Amino acid sequence: MKMSEALKGGAAALVLAATAACGAPEAAKPEAEVAGQIELPEITVTDAELEGNPFRADWTGAYGVPPFAQITDAHYMPAAKKGILEMRAEIDAIVNNPEEPTFENTILALETSGQSLDKVMRVFGNITNTDTNDALNALEGELYPMLTREQDAVTFNPKLFARIQAIYDQRDRLGLDEQEARLLELTHRNFVRSGAGLSPEVQAEVGQINAQLSALTTEYGQNLLNATNAFKLEITDPARLGGLTEDFKNALKVDGQDKWEVGLSRSFFEGFMSSAEDRELRSQLFDGYRTVASSGEYDNSPVALKIAQLRAKRAELMGYKSHAHYVLEQRMAHTPEAALEFLGKVLEPGLSRAAEEQADMEKIAGHEILGHDWWFYSEKVRADKYAFDENQLRPYFELSATFDGAFEVASRLFNISIEEVAVDGWNPVVKAYDLKDTETGEHLGLFMVDMYARDSKRGGAWMSTYRSSSEIDGETVRPIITNNMNLVTPADGQPTLLSPTEVETLFHEFGHGLHGLLTQIRYPSFSGVYGGPDYVEFPAQVLEHWWSQPQVLAMYARHHETGEVIPQDLINKMNNASTFNQGFKTTEYIAASLIDLHWHMLSSEEANAITDSREFEKSVLAQYNIPEIIEPRYRSTYFSHIFAGGYSAGYYSYLWAEILDADGFDAFKQSGDIFNPEVAAKLKQWVFESGGLRETDELYRNFRGSDPGIEPLLRNRGFAEPSPAEG
Repeated sequence: MKMSEALKGGAAALVLAATAACGAPEAAKPEAEVAGQIELPEITVTDAELEGNPFRADWTGAYGVPPFAQITDAHYMPAAKKGILEMRAEIDAIVNNPEEPTFENTILALETSGQSLDKVMRVFGNITNTDTNDALNALEGELYPMLTREQDAVTFNPKLFARIQAIYDQRDRLGLDEQEARLLELTHRNFVRSGAGLSPEVQAEVGQINAQLSALTTEYGQNLLNATNAFKLEITDPARLGGLTEDFKNALKVDGQDKWEVGLSRSFFEGFMSSAEDRELRSQLFDGYRTVASSGEYDNSPVALKIAQLRAKRAELMGYKSHAHYVLEQRMAHTPEAALEFLGKVLEPGLSRAAEEQADMEKIAGHEILGHDWWFYSEKVRADKYAFDENQLRPYFELSATFDGAFEVASRLFNISIEEVAVDGWNPVVKAYDLKDTETGEHLGLFMVDMYARDSKRGGAWMSTYRSSSEIDGETVRPIITNNMNLVTPADGQPTLLSPTEVETLFHEFGHGLHGLLTQIRYPSFSGVYGGPDYVEFPAQVLEHWWSQPQVLAMYARHHETGEVIPQDLINKMNNASTFNQGFKTTEYIAASLIDLHWHMLSSEEANAITDSREFEKSVLAQYNIPEIIEPRYRSTYFSHIFAGGYSAGYYSYLWAEILDADGFDAFKQSGDIFNPEVAAKLKQWVFESGGLRETDELYRNFRGSDPGIEPLLRNRGFAEPSPAEG
C-alpha cells in the first residue's frame, strides 16, 4: 500500500494503492524528471499483453470483489501501463479543453480520472502487504517509481494548475454545495502543498528527491520483511519451554520436527517475553527484535538515514524549516514544537510510574532487571498485586465470538447489521461481511478480515481499502474495506484465543474499518478515512473503550469450551489492573515518538552531518532521560510507520488521538449510557460519516461541543485521580 502524501483522489489515485490506517506504507514519491517541464517517457503495451487480463474486465462477482483467483503476478504491469496511458489521455483532455475552466470540466474531471490504474494499484498494494513473493517485491521496485513519476506529471503540470487556480479564485461565486466546495478547496491545497507553485527548476529537484524516496521507502519495507522472516529463535530442548502455555507451545512447534521456533511477530514476541522462564532465551529474542534489519544484507540503518536526509532537503525546497514542520502544518498539533510539548506532559508522569514499576519488579526478582526481563517480571508483579494473570482471560476471548461482540457494539451505536457472506478472498483465511443500514436496508459496504500471521505478510495490524466509496453522476459505489492482524495460527482443531491486547487491537482496527464503511461523502478524495494520523486514529481508538465494558463483555466473552460468561470477579481483577505497567507502555511509546520527531525536525545540514542512526537515537533519548532498560517501541531500522509508512513526523498521533478518544468516550459515560443514542448519532454523523468534509478540529467540536482536554487521557493511564463520576 502506497499512500500519497499529496493528492488522494483523481489522477493521483495512481499512488493510492490502498487507503489505510495504522502504519500503512506511504506513497512512493515521484521519480526524477518532471512532466510539464520534461517530456514523460513513452510507454507501450500491446493488445496481446492485455489479452485475458482480469483488470481490463468488469468485475461482476459478488459485491464487485476483485477476482483474486484469476489474477497472476504477470497481470499487474501490463494493466498498470494501460492505466497510465488512459490517465495521461484524461489529463490531456482536461488541460487542452478549449472551454473556460469549470468545476465540472476540471475539478470533477480530475477527481474521476485514473480509475483503471487505481483499480490495478489497490489490488497490487494490498496483495504485496498480505501475500507477497520475490516477483512482487521486484515489481514494486519497478511500478512505484513509474507511478510516482506520473503523479509529478499531474502535480507539476502548469496548465492544469492554472485551471485549478482560476476556479479557486472564483470559488465564492460558483454556487457550489458543501461537498463540491470542499473538493475544490482540497484539490487546490494539495496541489500547492505538492509543489505546483514552485519554479520549474525547484520542481525538477523535488522530483529527483521523490524518485530516490520512492526507491528507498520500498527498499526499507522489503529489508524489514526479509530480516524479520530470516530471524528464528530455535529451541530443541522442551525443558526450556517452561512457563509457556500448551496452546502457545503448539503454535511454536515446527511440523514434523522436535523443535520450536519463535519469530519476531509482535504477538509471538510479547507472548514469549511475558511467559518464558528461560532468561537466556528471552535475552536472545529481545536482542533479535531490537536489532532486526540493523546489519548485514538487510541493514536499514543507511536507508533510514538517507530517507531522513532527503525529506529534510525536500522540505527546505518547499519552503519549510523541516519535514516535520511541513507535515504537521495540516495536522491538529500544527507544529512539531507543540507535539513535543504535549509528549512532555505525558512523559513526565510516565517516567515516574516506570521507576516505581521497575522497583516493584526488582523486589520480586531479587536482582537488577534488564530490558529483556521487563515483560516477564511485570507479569509476576501483576499476579502479586492484583492476583491476576492475563492468561486467565484467553479462554473467554475466542476470535469469532470477539468479532460478534465488536459487531454488536457497532450495531447498537450506529444502527447497522453485519452478516457473514460467502466471498472468495485473496487468501483462504479471509472472511467477508455485508454491512447494511438497519432502517433502510441499504448496503453500506463489504468488510473483509485477514487475521493470521504468515511469512508473506507484513507485520502489525492495519485497515486498508480495495474500493473507495463515491457517488458521482448518480452512480453509488460503496466501499470494500479490510482489516488485517497477525495472530498466531492455532494448532489444527484448536480455537483462536486472544489476549486482552489483541482484543483491543481487533476493536481498534474495526473502528478504522467503520470509518471507511459508514462514509457518506460523494468524492473519493475525502471520503472514508481522511485526515492526519492525529485525527484518523480517533475513530479507531474511541471504539477500543467498549470491549472491556462489563455489559459488552456479557455479550461475547464466553468460555470457548463451557459457554460460561466471563465471571464478574475476573472482570473486576482486569479493571483493577487496567492501568498496570502504564509507565513502561507510555515511556516505550513516547521514546519512539521522540525519535520520529527528532529525525524529521532536522535541517538538511543537520541531517547530512549524521553518520550513525543508532548514535542519533541514543542522543535523542538521553535528552529526555529515557532509561536504557526501556527500549523504544521501535528503533529506526524497524520503524516502518515512519520510514516505509505514512506516519513520518506523526507517530505521536496515537497518543494525541487518545486525548480525543478519552474525551469522546467521556461523553457517553457522562450521559450514563455507553450506547446513548443521541451521543452515538453525533459520533456517527460528524466522525464516522463525514470523512474530510470539514477540518478535523471542527468535526470533533461538532461531535463533542467543545475542544478536548488532556485530563481524561491522564486518568485513563492512571496518571491522575478518577473523576467523581468514575468513583
